[in-house]
Amino acid sequence: MTLILKQIFTLLKLLNSETETNQIAAGVSFGFILGMTPALSLQTLLIFFLCLLFRIQLGAMFVSLFFFSFIAFILDPLFHSAGLFVLQLDSLQGIFTTLYNLPIIPMTRFYNTLVMGSGVISIILSPFVFITSKILIVKYRKSVVERFKDTKFFKALKATSFYKWYYKYDSLYG
Repeated sequence: MTLILKQIFTLLKLLNSETETNQIAAGVSFGFILGMTPALSLQTLLIFFLCLLFRIQLGAMFVSLFFFSFIAFILDPLFHSAGLFVLQLDSLQGIFTTLYNLPIIPMTRFYNTLVMGSGVISIILSPFVFITSKILIVKYRKSVVERFKDTKFFKALKATSFYKWYYKYDSLYG
């Protein structure tokens, strides 16, 4: 439970920081893909590798992975139907047979209806999640953060020695 709270506080800290909105939105988008698809597969490792290869905010990814994984259980019947539709397309049967006979590709479990459906749907919807989260981050920073910084409470808190100590500690140890 403390790990979850720590990730949520990290995400709030990221939203309030000067971190690029694209990095946070990409983290949310990758967390969406990871949360929607079944865990412990080759796709999961590929997504984690891409997150490490590019500058993607891992805190945002882990928090969104946690929240989207709960939604994925509700959407499993939809994923099953979509995967069944894709796997039964006659035009793709040759491609699926070739992929299944390759050495590493069957480890992706693409032949499972749930894996195929969730993968297709999450990849199709991830650009929309990216754009939506970027818009929401910008609106959050402009409305909530700016209003909070103008309050008397924040100005009084910023004047205390505790805040100065915390700011110094945070800059040294992150």
